[in-house]
Order: sequence, then structure tokens, then C-alpha cells
Amino acid sequence: MLGCTGIVLDSADGATVPARTMEFSFDIHSNIFAVPAGTEIETLALNPDKTGFTFEAKYGFLGANGLDMPIVFDGLNTEGLYFGAFYFAGDAVVQELTDENIGRAVSSEEIGNWILGQFSTVEEVKAALPTIDVVGTYVAEIDGFAPFHYAVTDASGASIVIEYTDKGLSIFDNTVNVVTNNPTYDWHLTNLRNYVGLQSENRGKMTVGRQSVTPFGQGSGLLGMPGDHSSPARFVRAVAFANTSLPSETVDDAVFKAFHILNAFDIPKGSIREADGSAEFADYTIWTSAADTNNVRYYYKTYLTQSVEVIDVKKAIEAIAEPTTLI
Repeated sequence: MLGCTGIVLDSADGATVPARTMEFSFDIHSNIFAVPAGTEIETLALNPDKTGFTFEAKYGFLGANGLDMPIVFDGLNTEGLYFGAFYFAGDAVVQELTDENIGRAVSSEEIGNWILGQFSTVEEVKAALPTIDVVGTYVAEIDGFAPFHYAVTDASGASIVIEYTDKGLSIFDNTVNVVTNNPTYDWHLTNLRNYVGLQSENRGKMTVGRQSVTPFGQGSGLLGMPGDHSSPARFVRAVAFANTSLPSETVDDAVFKAFHILNAFDIPKGSIREADGSAEFADYTIWTSAADTNNVRYYYKTYLTQSVEVIDVKKAIEAIAEPTTLI
């Protein structure tokens, strides 16, 4: 999740498609985990010593989990609400779990279950966020709490980024249709001012002194766009690609286009390494997902299988009576 990239596309038939890549330094063994409506969900589920509060899932949902956890890190509910967790190491700050806040505590890694199980729109999520305290639970595989920020998009096209930092809770409207990792979302928006000259149109020739200078072939409008794997660079590229993409006539076109755009953000094994030269704990693209929020379909492909698979969320939820690992 240190290198995740998310985009949001729209289609002419009124659909909204959030899509993202999932990067990590080791295979987190994601499966498709599904939860039917009516399920009682207990917060602080991974805490061996404490129990939070219990809520009933108003809506069924499914998506990608990891490490056999009963938690959706990226998914879609039956009302077309999409949720994605993105790594936010270094900036994420959660509250300490206390006897006073345990009755409203949700751990950082389980917010997806809380959001997808109870809400159908971005506005509902925004209104409910101040009612919980986000805390951290120790996760052995990463030797600490899960430092996330979160993307939420609904079928109307509304989209937000949720962050918990030393400033507390911040909710940003996702005005540029992109989310990556740290720094904070507003920092990324400020950084875009360094790239105001980027455009999809090729640049023409210019005269410098007495010399006529012409561009080298195609793509001169994006000269200066950063090409590395860092979060700020990916944010700029994703803004450029998501917002200059040709209009999609249908939601199927938008899903198809989302996967093509995100192909440009695939991180191959070995291109990121630790300072000692080791690639053992270096990020690579584990899977890529997209969500049709109107028809409530969840798409994904994996590092090992590049063919895109699709799940009809409503049909999948109707077929189960309890939380189930589908794939």
C-alpha cells in the first residue's frame, strides 16, 4: 500500500468508476471477502484484549481483504458506495484507546467494514465520521498499527478523501479525481501548481534567439511531468491521465479505460529497492481493482492473473447467509 494509486472516472451514461492499484512489499494474500446485510460486526476485532462496540450491517458489501483478516480494505456495498484504504505512513495519527473512548472506537484497519456496512452516500459518511474515534491496533505483519487514509465514492459521483493526522480529522472533496499516499491531500493539490504548464495538446515550435526549436515527436504537452514511483509524482501523473482521458460513453468503457490508465502505474518487482540493494521488502503491484457504482459490480486483476474478473455484488451477497470468503 506504500505505492497505491487511485483514480475516479465518469461516463456519459451517468456512471462513476473509482479504481486503484494495490502495492505492498510482500504478497498480502488478498481474497474477496463478503458480508451480508444483517451481520453483527464488532469493532476492535483484531485487538486480542479489548472489545469495542457492535453494529449491524445495514447493507451487504464485499471486496479485497488481506492476511485472512475479516476486513475489507477495498470494496463496494450493495448501494454502490465504494471504499478504499491507502497507506499513509508518516502522516497518519490515530487516538489512543482508552476506557473513555472504547465505546466509539474503530480501529484504523477496519473502517471499511464500518463505512460499507452502514452508509450509502458520501454525505452520510461525512456526517457520521465525527461520531467515532479512530484508534490503532497492533498488526504483527507490519509491526505497528495500519497507517491509512481513505477514499470514498458513491453512485452520484461524490468523492472524498478522509485523513487522520496530528490536526485531527480532515475530509477533502476529491476535486481532481485522484488519491495516492502521503503527504496530505491538500499538499498534493498545492504541488499541482508546479505543473500548471502540463497539457494534453502537443506544443508547437518556438524561436530561441535565431534558432527555431521543434519538439521531439509526440507528447510534448506533458514535458516535465514526473515519472518516478514516488507518491507526489504518481499523483501528478494520475491527475494528468484521469482528467485528459477521452470521454467514456458507457460505464463499461470507463471500467476498461480505468484499467488501461492504471497499467501506467504498475510497479514491477525490483524497480524499488531498499538502500542496501535488497528487493525483499520493496513494493510491487499486487492487484488492481475498479468499481461500477451504478450497476454495483466489482472488478479486479492480480499480479499473477492479468485477466480482469468481475463480481455482481448484489447477486454475490444474496447467495450468502454469513460473512464468507468467496475467492
